[in-house]
Amino acid sequence: MLDIADVLNRWLEEGRDFAVATVVAVSGSAPRGPGAALAVDADGTAIGSVSGGCVEGAVYDLCAQALADGVAVRERFGYSDEDAFAVGLTCGGVLDILVTPIPAGGPDRKTFQTALTAAARGEAVALARVVRGPAWLLGRALAVRHDGSYKGEVGGHPDLDRAVVDETRSLLNAGRTGTFDIAQDGSHCEPDLTLLVESIVPPPRMLVFGAIDFAAALVRVGKFLGYHVTVCDARPVFATRSRFPEADDIVVDWPHRYLHRARSDDRTVVCVLTHDAKFDVPLLETALRLPAAYIGAMGSRRTHEDRDRRLRETGLTEAELTRLHSPIGLDLGARTPEETALSIAAEIVAARHGGTGLPLSDSHTPIHHDTDGRRPGRSARVAA
Repeated sequence: MLDIADVLNRWLEEGRDFAVATVVAVSGSAPRGPGAALAVDADGTAIGSVSGGCVEGAVYDLCAQALADGVAVRERFGYSDEDAFAVGLTCGGVLDILVTPIPAGGPDRKTFQTALTAAARGEAVALARVVRGPAWLLGRALAVRHDGSYKGEVGGHPDLDRAVVDETRSLLNAGRTGTFDIAQDGSHCEPDLTLLVESIVPPPRMLVFGAIDFAAALVRVGKFLGYHVTVCDARPVFATRSRFPEADDIVVDWPHRYLHRARSDDRTVVCVLTHDAKFDVPLLETALRLPAAYIGAMGSRRTHEDRDRRLRETGLTEAELTRLHSPIGLDLGARTPEETALSIAAEIVAARHGGTGLPLSDSHTPIHHDTDGRRPGRSARVAA
């Protein structure tokens, strides 16, 4: 739902009545994951998508019905073996959809407004909604911020809201969208509720070191993938806005010195394109000891062997060295800067989702890889 926050926030400001259909669970091969949403207003205007076209018509009708009767409803859509033209997912997957009416003056309207306004502004926020449980709780929502402040209420036991806020903050801090199970008294004993948490956080960072032609192509691909992209190079003649017009930030500094002060977390991507030992070694020595989702370095295999030897001499452990993707990128036979940027981006995506990098036609793995975000003792299902 938060992925269409800009339009929904405008609808709220205009006082429109609307209903939102949200994917809350997926099994098998389905085109869109939890959090994908289709919204329909009282005039019949629709935005968003829950299935890429497979069941949009039926979900549209559910939204119209929810607007008419004011009742949240959960429906399941799957492949129909009996009638190939019946409503269903021809890809063979199953989608569970929660349809929630959000009329003007509705009990959760201000909660949704808090979440949608923050999301539209690019601020970190999470929206938690009951997607399984008693009918009177279905669709109830809480909007939660990093500091633990929140808007709305789930209802029921007085400890429930506090427990929901704590669980939601955990997912928000990780920048994740997913579900968790909980009991109506706020405990985890015999849970009878499931809540979907949709998190929106500032975009992950891509740090590109080396202001070369390959970097310019990688900046464009990084922006396309939704990263906040920074280009860093110690040479001011190359690290210029005219060479990298699409970069969010351009930094003139020694790479390792900038990385020491730069913000890095477990979503950050570090791409080292300098292939010059005086830049690479101190930079990678720093990077491999920081949190990051991906660290890759450009260079020939001979360059990699020399770099590996130098990095070992700095005292990096075997576990730290195994984090390095070098030579950077997947084997696509790339030659041009654009092709090389594509191979790097493909490896970043594969690393993020646990992909093999093999052609789907030659592999027997699931097309969509699930990320298991289970915490010990908790029933949690997480989608990246």
